[in-house]
Amino acid sequence: MAETRAGFVALLGPPNVGKSSLLNALLGQRLAIVSAKPQTTRSRILGILPRGDAQILFLDTPGRHRGTKALNTSLNAIVDEVTRDCDVALLLVDRSRGWSDTHDELARALETAGREKIVVFTKCDLAPAEVGESVMPAALAEEALPVSARKGKGLDALLDSIVARLPISPPLYGSDDLTDRPVRFLCAELIREAAMGLLAEELPHSIAVQVLTYEEGGSRPTRIRADLLVERDSQKRIVVGQGGQKIKQIGIRARQSIEALIGAKVHLELFVKVDPQWSKSARRMLELGYH
Repeated sequence: MAETRAGFVALLGPPNVGKSSLLNALLGQRLAIVSAKPQTTRSRILGILPRGDAQILFLDTPGRHRGTKALNTSLNAIVDEVTRDCDVALLLVDRSRGWSDTHDELARALETAGREKIVVFTKCDLAPAEVGESVMPAALAEEALPVSARKGKGLDALLDSIVARLPISPPLYGSDDLTDRPVRFLCAELIREAAMGLLAEELPHSIAVQVLTYEEGGSRPTRIRADLLVERDSQKRIVVGQGGQKIKQIGIRARQSIEALIGAKVHLELFVKVDPQWSKSARRMLELGYH
C-alpha cells in the first residue's frame, strides 16, 4: 500500500505577491478573495487539496509588512504563527518586483524554525524586475520554481515539489472538505471584496464586514444580513453613495459571488455602521474572524 502524505503548506511573502491568487489556482476554485490593494487577506485561510496519495493543506496568510496599529500587529502575528507551525513554506517572490528585505526576514524565520521552504516566482507572465530591493541568495535562486496563477503555468511542478516534502501521515481532514472556515466568514469576505473593488483607494483598509444572520431558505433564497463597518461618518457617506447607489452596487456584486460560492439564490441585505474601534480592538477583530 502506498504511503500517504499530508501536511500544512504556508504561503508567505510581502503584500501583493499573489498568495491568494496562487491558492485559488492550486485549488482549482475561488476560496480566498483577491484584490490589487495591500492587506486584502486579514486572516489565515485554509484550503484543502487532495492529490493522489497526499492531502495538501494550504495556509494563505496576510502579507508580512511593517506597522504598529492593532490590525497590523494582528496580521503579522498570524504570519509568525503559521511560519512556526507549517510543515512546508512557499516563499513567494513577485517576479515583476524581485526579492526584498521582507523575504530576508521570512527566510531567516523559516531557517530558525527548521521549516522546509520552496521559493516560488509568481506572476511569471510579467516582465522580471531588473533589480530587487535586496539580493536573493544564490542557493535559493537556483531552486526557485516559476508559476503563473493567471495562466495556470508551473502549478503541477510546484505540487510535485510540495508533495515530496510533506510528512508521511494519514489525511487530516475529510475527503470532501475544502476549508475549515464557516460559510458565514466566506460570505463576509466576498462582501468585503466587492466593497474593495468599488470604493476609492483610501477606504478599503477601514472596512470590515460582519454577517449578522445567515438563513438557508430551502426552496427559497438564502437570506443574509450583514454590516459593513467603517471608522468615520465621512466613510459611511462614501460607502452608501449618493441616493444609496454605491451600497446597492456592492450588494449586487457580492450577491453574485455568494451565489456562485453556495450554489443557491441569495437575498442579501447590507447596512453601513460606524464602529471607530473595530481595527483597534483585539476582541473586535477576533469576533470578525481576523485571527
